[in-house]
Amino acid sequence: MVTDMPVRGAPGMRGRLGELCYSSGLLTPLQRVRAWWQRDLRILAYHRVMPLPDPATYAFDMELISTPPEEFREQMRWIARHFRPMRLTDIVEALDAGEVLPPDTVAVTFDDGYDDNYHVAAPILDEVGVPATFFVSTGHLDSGRPYGYDWLVHMILVTAAPRLELPELGIDIALPPDRDSRRRIAGNVLLRMKWLDALAQTAMTERLEHEWNLPSVDARPAACRPMTWDQAREMSGAGFEFGSHGVHHRMLARLPQDVMEREIRESKTTLDRELGTPSILMSYPVGGDRAYSDAVIAATRNAGFRLACSYVCGTNPEPGVNRYALNRLPVEANMGPGWFAAMLALPRLMSYPTTRHEAHPPQAQPCSR
Repeated sequence: MVTDMPVRGAPGMRGRLGELCYSSGLLTPLQRVRAWWQRDLRILAYHRVMPLPDPATYAFDMELISTPPEEFREQMRWIARHFRPMRLTDIVEALDAGEVLPPDTVAVTFDDGYDDNYHVAAPILDEVGVPATFFVSTGHLDSGRPYGYDWLVHMILVTAAPRLELPELGIDIALPPDRDSRRRIAGNVLLRMKWLDALAQTAMTERLEHEWNLPSVDARPAACRPMTWDQAREMSGAGFEFGSHGVHHRMLARLPQDVMEREIRESKTTLDRELGTPSILMSYPVGGDRAYSDAVIAATRNAGFRLACSYVCGTNPEPGVNRYALNRLPVEANMGPGWFAAMLALPRLMSYPTTRHEAHPPQAQPCSR
């Protein structure tokens, strides 16, 4: 998603309640009580860890910034003190052996493979001693090209074109001069384009690149750069594990069957070759209920993956049952320390619920101005 960055601190009822429980000292006893009767697996989902830029000058997706570095360090320290951080591969081994996971098990994961994962997140994780899994889109590590959704946001923010014309989405709108308004428009485009099939999404973005003369193939922007395979190998050698996030970061359930299966197989082949160890972990790109399906799960299993994560918000009371569609808890940049701690202690109460989608997109009137 791409909207304006929310107010920092403790916005809304969840944030205020989380900060109250945190400051009052109630979280630890509440967590202990909960652990007596529920041993659900918590998996945290991050994208980027970087200093929060000025929205007026930053030309990419603000909502991909999960947290700034110092807050990430405090979050990892909280996990190390109050929970049991585990690698996903160790969780796979426990599930295969029929073992019950320890209470308060937490796994830390990252999606996409931005290079700040290497420069910022990995050193902090190593310092604190918390393991993590990095799900990377292998085609972007191969090419160094920016990620498609983020590049689309960038184009909408910087283009000199007077209008945004997207007949694929029924959008024909004048582009305002101010960055905040353009961010809202970009957010709406991202939400609506995900009803298209994945190849049509790519074609729409490439058409805009051509019409606006902003080709991503020639771009290597520092603010939207994937990590390199050398960086990934260094991280793997330091004990961090990697999994697949597809090849081209496409919604797998919205690809033709043969293309979807090839995307999954080729991502695993590349990971196995580049990192030298069999890849057994998958995270479905985008990851909501439109992004994966029974067919995607079957292809993931048949390719040799042994566990997969969605981006559906929640915990996993019986991870052996949904091991190919594990829920996660997204970390957002507007979460203060109290809200973060409360989300881990009381996830059902403190996390954002995921919007469930119907099988077909809502009927929208053409957008024009």
